Amino acid sequence: MIDRILAFLMLCLVLGLPFGAATLFTGTVILNFVFFWPLFMSALWITGGIYFWFHQERHWQWGEEVLPPELEGNPMISILIPCFNEGVNARETIEAALAQRYENFEVIAINDGSFDNTAEVLDQLACEYPTLRVIHLAENQGKAVALKTGAAAARSDFLVCIDGDALLERDTAAYLVEPLLRYPRVGAVTGNPRIRTRSTLVGRVQVGEFSSIIGLIKRTQRVYGQIFTVSGVITAFRRRALSEVGYWSPDMITEDIDISWKLQLKHWAIFYEPRALCWILMPETMKGLWKQRLRWAQGGAEVFLVNIRRLWSWEYRRMWPLFIEFCCSTTWAFAYAMSIVLFLLGMVVPLPPNLTIQQLMPPEFTGLMLGVMCLIQFFVSLMIERRYEKGIAGSLFWIIWFPVIYWMLSLFTTLVAFPKVMLKRQRARARWVSPDRGIGRM
Repeated sequence: MIDRILAFLMLCLVLGLPFGAATLFTGTVILNFVFFWPLFMSALWITGGIYFWFHQERHWQWGEEVLPPELEGNPMISILIPCFNEGVNARETIEAALAQRYENFEVIAINDGSFDNTAEVLDQLACEYPTLRVIHLAENQGKAVALKTGAAAARSDFLVCIDGDALLERDTAAYLVEPLLRYPRVGAVTGNPRIRTRSTLVGRVQVGEFSSIIGLIKRTQRVYGQIFTVSGVITAFRRRALSEVGYWSPDMITEDIDISWKLQLKHWAIFYEPRALCWILMPETMKGLWKQRLRWAQGGAEVFLVNIRRLWSWEYRRMWPLFIEFCCSTTWAFAYAMSIVLFLLGMVVPLPPNLTIQQLMPPEFTGLMLGVMCLIQFFVSLMIERRYEKGIAGSLFWIIWFPVIYWMLSLFTTLVAFPKVMLKRQRARARWVSPDRGIGRM
């Protein structure tokens, strides 16, 4: 109950901030925050990405002739693949997982009550590949339960978890597990997902987004110590760390954000490994993209609600940058919405001068700065990411649409998800549905 009271007060603060700022200062203050917050975050991501590259990636060898890292002691690796209605993708995914060059591994596929032909496809694959084990759940329990079931059956202390439509590169498992062996306090290592679906503008924009935005964000967050979320589609976990935090939560809509915060609040570190490549399917329609990003936004809000009381403790000070970033991003969305409301009201009724918003477009100088920063960000990401994907420059051309699609999606999903989660009475078990897998694939 206290959590919800604090969350409600936080929501009131966020909703009231734009009007409060306008009362104390002017509408220009709101617009400055709306325009300069993305500018500041872009500069931060660029700086963090360059720093990470200079201290980590520039020393790495890369190419077809480079062998995967040698894992001391040759430990077993368990690759867990939860599947729900993945009959079309299961064979391709599992065969890619079985093609790892590292030899001491097992693959466990968990059929989470699928109602298509997933069960038949998995059983056929189990007959063809003796190293594959298949677990069938009688009914759909959600991804968190499927992962926990697979972890219980795994014979390894190192669990590489991927989605049922993801294609692992042949050395990905070894790259993910190597930091877990080297650093005892690393609880998880998240990989580098790459987009396969790119036949529409929405798909191509996401190719650029994952290269010039998501990758830079992961690198930057790793530089200042904590990562907001691992990639649910490709992450390796240490079993002992999972056990200490109670594994994945079945009632959280995004199990990846939840497990990331649970691990880090228990002082486990999370690493980012760009060489751990994984090819994934993403929505290629606005409807599918909206559903996916709304779920992500709701998952972030749920984690915020669950942990809001604990984060004030000095013990969790290393999580404060993530907490502040989340609060500012949420405030940005509501400030943008309130600026639109004030602008429209000003067209209908007279408003006090300090509440008047004259224009919604950025001033010329601010707009120029945003454009230049955007180009710099694309260039930096291209220089960093080109070693991981051939022809990435052609895909990044489409990122010119990124400010329109990404920031508007962030705006509207936050406006919908934040109040929805804050005012929800109780959480139910999070069961997945078949997502939009895109139209065209590489």
